[in-house]
Amino acid sequence: MSTKPSLTLKRRFNAPPAKVFSAWTDPEKLKRWMGPGEVKTLIAESDPRSGGRYRIVMRSPDGEDHDISGVYREVIPNEKLVFTWAWKSTPERESLVTISFKSDGAGTLLTLTHEQFFDEAARDRHQQGWNGSLEKLEKFVA
Repeated sequence: MSTKPSLTLKRRFNAPPAKVFSAWTDPEKLKRWMGPGEVKTLIAESDPRSGGRYRIVMRSPDGEDHDISGVYREVIPNEKLVFTWAWKSTPERESLVTISFKSDGAGTLLTLTHEQFFDEAARDRHQQGWNGSLEKLEKFVA
């Protein structure tokens, strides 16, 4: 059995865990930062509880829509989020995202782990997307 590719990103935000956590779980806040670069979030739905669902629809500058949805597996307010991640175009390629929020003085240390990618190319595209989104999140919570 081969191990599926994964990625881990760590970033410090100049905002308390409650503010960073809320940016991930409040649909109106999610719309303001999710998506790298010029990608805009058109739809954000979130029911942040174990078994609750979320959906995000983003539009890239070329007009293409990207529809992602999943189920929250674990929600510990201001500490941890675990959710499945699947693109509408490839639902059979479901992966898993775990985000931890740790207090660091007046800020937050965020660790994002995205596991069970279909292949290295998918992992690399997501790494680029997540880094771009986290840059926007950093500005949003500052």
